[in-house]
Amino acid sequence: MPAVPPQPPARTAPSAPMPAEPTLHLGHRTAAPAYPAAAGSSIVSVATGHPGSGFPEDRMPEGYTPTERDLPVINRGDTVQVPVTPEAAPAAEAAPANGEGPGPLYVVGDVHGYLDELVAALRAQGLIDENGGWSAGNARLWFLGDFTDRGPDGIGVIDLVMRLSAEAAAAGGYCKALMGNHELLLIGAKRFGDTPVNSGAGTATFQAAWLLNGGQKHDMDRLQDVHLQWMSRLDAVVREDDHLLLHSDTTAYLEYGETIEDVNDTVHEILTRNDADEVWDVFRKFTKRFAFRDEGGPQAVQELLSTYGGHRIVHGHSPIPYLLGQVGTEEGEDSSGPIVDGPHVYADGLAIAMDGGVTMAGKLLVVQLPLNS
Repeated sequence: MPAVPPQPPARTAPSAPMPAEPTLHLGHRTAAPAYPAAAGSSIVSVATGHPGSGFPEDRMPEGYTPTERDLPVINRGDTVQVPVTPEAAPAAEAAPANGEGPGPLYVVGDVHGYLDELVAALRAQGLIDENGGWSAGNARLWFLGDFTDRGPDGIGVIDLVMRLSAEAAAAGGYCKALMGNHELLLIGAKRFGDTPVNSGAGTATFQAAWLLNGGQKHDMDRLQDVHLQWMSRLDAVVREDDHLLLHSDTTAYLEYGETIEDVNDTVHEILTRNDADEVWDVFRKFTKRFAFRDEGGPQAVQELLSTYGGHRIVHGHSPIPYLLGQVGTEEGEDSSGPIVDGPHVYADGLAIAMDGGVTMAGKLLVVQLPLNS
């Protein structure tokens, strides 16, 4: 991981009790009260007092746009909901004195700039303390990608993950992240802007695609070289405890190598060559979804597992509400759809979907593996 540059000290906010985990339903989000920021935190607090909140809670920043309705509704009856609550998923324990053995494994679904929800979910699992600092000892934490776009503070999310990476390593654990399609999109928008690329369906540009997919002006304004370097070095696929972790529910990873190392090296080499068309092709393939549903889903999962190892795939990218055929609203009305309480297991139990649909008033998921299903 690249070193995180020193950040200005956080401004303090009036003391307030720490809220319980926010109640998140499809179609409705209950706001949580403010709580004090960590002294010396690399994430700057403002009116809300949230350690990482970049904007007052009563208004959205200039350039913020709501989630676009850009996904089809898939009516499926073969997706199994696995509720995971803070009680069912115990908090991480501190590292043993002798430092032997790996700690518990956690995964985080798509964040998309929703920093408040991320902090609340990490706290509910005991991974960070009331000041937003790493408190899980030798626990292992993997983010499945898509940190920015659509939500109000994508750069704040990246800053938090970068800081936690350093703090977790110092405590004997680690906090790592995978590359999602929105990381590729943001890198491309910054590097190539309005440079035309061959989209396969005519001429396109990263800038236009970024805006159409929820790109936020304030994220681009705050994007620094250290963020670009960090995103460019993220791996696309990893295997942890017999779980194959990747961002997208697609078999397109197979086009980049026959081993995990080959896939990651190939993606890194493409980003290093800095060719707009090559980067666009990776982005386009990593936006594919729904490969693990329908009758051919289990076979697609098995193809990835037999190539890269592991007995289960854990992915983000495709929101669970869409897999369930239920879509929430941005306007706050109540929905008759199901509550997203946890990840969903499908494809004959071989795949776990982790994108709780936080952009559509679902839930940002932080879950300990293996699931108690």
